[in-house]
Amino acid sequence: MSFNDIFKNSFMERAVEFSILDTLISLVLAYALGMFIYFIYKKTYQGVMFSQSFGVSLIALTMISTFIILAVTSNVVLSLGMVGALSIVRFRTAIKDPLDVVYLFWAVGVGIVLGACMYPLAVIGSAIVGVILLIFVRAKTPDCDYILVVECNNDAAEQKAASIIKEGAKKSAIKSKTVAKGYLEVTYEIKLSGDSTEFVNKLTATDGIEKAVLVSYNGDYMA
Repeated sequence: MSFNDIFKNSFMERAVEFSILDTLISLVLAYALGMFIYFIYKKTYQGVMFSQSFGVSLIALTMISTFIILAVTSNVVLSLGMVGALSIVRFRTAIKDPLDVVYLFWAVGVGIVLGACMYPLAVIGSAIVGVILLIFVRAKTPDCDYILVVECNNDAAEQKAASIIKEGAKKSAIKSKTVAKGYLEVTYEIKLSGDSTEFVNKLTATDGIEKAVLVSYNGDYMA
């Protein structure tokens, strides 16, 4: 028996072999777990505007990856071609929040596991991951980070602003400074120990300070 005979007997005869029942079960579970991922994403989202399309894409990605793996596991020849085809795919959409990558990888991982017909692993694993994300992402930290932009008329006003910020904030650091004739704009990264922002009102009431803008910030500049 030649290698071609073994190749044909082992692979080519299974080109259309798949279980309709397993396919239906896998896709139904993919939809259900995709909805669960979408629910966790919606509950843990902390951005400014919720992206409905990204949430829907998590459901679709779970189901798509499921039937791809079902096709791959049913035919080794097809799996080799699938690897080559998917290797040229490039995703150009920018991911702004690192946590979004977690949800994308979660959706793909669930699809792979369901495509391999490991249903208990997909359900139990998704439940554990969902609970962990709910606990850690929604947990409120005692300190809050903000960006504060202060517009001053002169150096004296800038010094007064720095003194007020030092009294009202737990920690502060200058991130940028714009200087023009009769105009100063200083950007601070500040950390508050509580919810009180009364020092911002005190800033605007100080002579020489034209405006103070406080914006919530989620960066990693400060240790």
